Amino acid sequence: MRFKFNFDIKVSKFIKKFIIADTVLFGGWGFVDPIFSVFIIKEVAGATLVTVGMATAIYWVLKSIIQVPVAIFLDKTDGEKDDFYALIGALALVGVGSLGLTLATQVWHIYLIQAIKAVGFGMYVASWPALFSRHLDKGHYSLDWSLDSTSVGLAIGGAGFLSGIIATAFGYNALFMLTGIFSFVSAGILLSAPDLMFPLAKKDGEALAVKDHTPRNVAK
Repeated sequence: MRFKFNFDIKVSKFIKKFIIADTVLFGGWGFVDPIFSVFIIKEVAGATLVTVGMATAIYWVLKSIIQVPVAIFLDKTDGEKDDFYALIGALALVGVGSLGLTLATQVWHIYLIQAIKAVGFGMYVASWPALFSRHLDKGHYSLDWSLDSTSVGLAIGGAGFLSGIIATAFGYNALFMLTGIFSFVSAGILLSAPDLMFPLAKKDGEALAVKDHTPRNVAK
């Protein structure tokens, strides 16, 4: 039995944009996550290991709670405009959260920033996959998801390796600022081509309308 392997990895412009934006975002946060607990213990007044655990719990619990109602709202709203706005808002929030770490000196600052980050990523995980899955390349569904996962994984791994070096050489704030910049760059990548998200069709005498990319074969 002979097997033929096709290594064609061509993907659409839309998918490329989303993969790049996702990679930049998580690559940026890859700088923070490895050193976050060390930062809390060393730099935040009165912080203990309990503080680290509480900060982690605030993020994961709040994110898990928020993403479900956000997803329900986005599913009930026709078109992709709401998904796109939620996505850009999410990136803005996580960017603010990262920059906020440069000002964090008290335990409650960490808790507040973790809450902001949780809201941002809760919105992100509800909106990004919704848009990405609607635009998957026909016949390359697994490939598109795998390319995203691979790109994100490599970015996080590379950022994790560099995080300690950067923190040692330039301090924690350099990492937090870099992560914030990456979050805003991710939003900029998506905003740079809004026609991919909202292709507009116009006929004589008719107003511009937003086209929904929801696949026709998706059950209603």
